[in-house]
Amino acid sequence: MDISVVIPLFNEDESLRELHDWIVRVMKSNNFSYEIIFIDDGSKDKSWSIIEELGRENSSVKGIRFRRNYGKSAALNEGFSVTKGDVIITMDADMQDSPDEIPELYQLIRSGGFDLISGWKKKRYDPISKTIPSKFFNWTTRKMSGINNLHDFNCGLKSYRKDVVKSIEVYGEMHRYIPVLAKWAGFSKIGEKVVEHRARKYGITKFGLERFVNGFLDLLSITFVSRFGKRPMHLFGLFGSIMFMIGFITALYLGLGKLYHVYFNLPARLLTDRPSFYIALTSMILGTQLFLAGFIGELIARSSSDRNSYLVEKTCNL
Repeated sequence: MDISVVIPLFNEDESLRELHDWIVRVMKSNNFSYEIIFIDDGSKDKSWSIIEELGRENSSVKGIRFRRNYGKSAALNEGFSVTKGDVIITMDADMQDSPDEIPELYQLIRSGGFDLISGWKKKRYDPISKTIPSKFFNWTTRKMSGINNLHDFNCGLKSYRKDVVKSIEVYGEMHRYIPVLAKWAGFSKIGEKVVEHRARKYGITKFGLERFVNGFLDLLSITFVSRFGKRPMHLFGLFGSIMFMIGFITALYLGLGKLYHVYFNLPARLLTDRPSFYIALTSMILGTQLFLAGFIGELIARSSSDRNSYLVEKTCNL
């Protein structure tokens, strides 16, 4: 099968049939073999009824329904797990992504040698309250992830080589950082394509400004887990050791100074009267706690069943 189109949705009954018909026209005009996977993320409207109708009319349509709203990441992860196409295309169900982009997204993966292509909505039809925070969000993500060639990490229109979606797990609200997840999984051929952003035709947006706060916290989380998830001592142990040494050296300096004054009968303040003594003591305590946290994390990581999980791309002459 050439293409799997994965479409997560929540209360999008007005647009589903029109979107389905548009995708089918594109597939037939390009002679693609395909499947369309709708993931209903706990919709309260008629979305699931329409998906069932489309499934009866078109055998290439598949549907997955969640009992409640779990979020876009969970929907994508479930969709990725059942895909059969060589190239997987994701898009939103609100008609703001154009299915006419599918052929070129497909060719960039099949012939261009890319692992992942992310859409870039260069011209947007969003209010300034969304575009400015989005630009800052994407700039921060570029700097922290090292993927400097992407301008729009959160674009729902993306295409993937099959190996990519089968090798990553999307959870929480990590759908914004699928390129980052792919990079940390070893898929470094990540590209970008300018895509059309269409004005919303039906319904209202399901995301508020809180997504930028949650997105930044998720970025910190994925950066930490990706870099130190298998070796927590490298982070906690390092900072713990630094803090302990700073506190120890400060306490040693204060102690030797006190002994010097006592030995030569010079007036000296009590150590307990000096704020620096308590700062040094606190630093040593925090350093010890951080070091122990790293040590415990290391024990947990080494006891994990997937402690040696890694991806083998090819083998030869074994």
